[in-house]
Amino acid sequence: MFLLDASVWVAVARAEDEYRDVAEGLIDSSRSLAALDLTLFEVANVVGARMGKPGKARQLSRLIVKRCGDDLVRVDLELSDGAIAIAAEYGLSAYDAAYVAAARRYGWTLVSSDIRDLVSKGLAVTPDAAVYP
Repeated sequence: MFLLDASVWVAVARAEDEYRDVAEGLIDSSRSLAALDLTLFEVANVVGARMGKPGKARQLSRLIVKRCGDDLVRVDLELSDGAIAIAAEYGLSAYDAAYVAAARRYGWTLVSSDIRDLVSKGLAVTPDAAVYP
């Protein structure tokens, strides 16, 4: 199971994103995918508000829900506690740490294009590494 953080979903909306094609392929594949409920807000913020593409943000939000189904994870108190500990340990935002906490909880592989904060620390793999191990 791959847990995709918001950066992978957002890559689909950015023509210039280096991971756009591989992110589209990953999302369109038959692989099992998961996301956090907060991913919907992160995508809405980046794609809808910052990029000024509210229609694309709505489309991606629907795709996340459809593609992840029952594996759209609700952030709960236990996950929040885990995220707080991980954020403190690695110097991450609570958002990034929540993805790491969920991946650890379920034994999933976290996929992200956040090289600096997640991939370089061994907490996630890039989209191309997920597709072409």
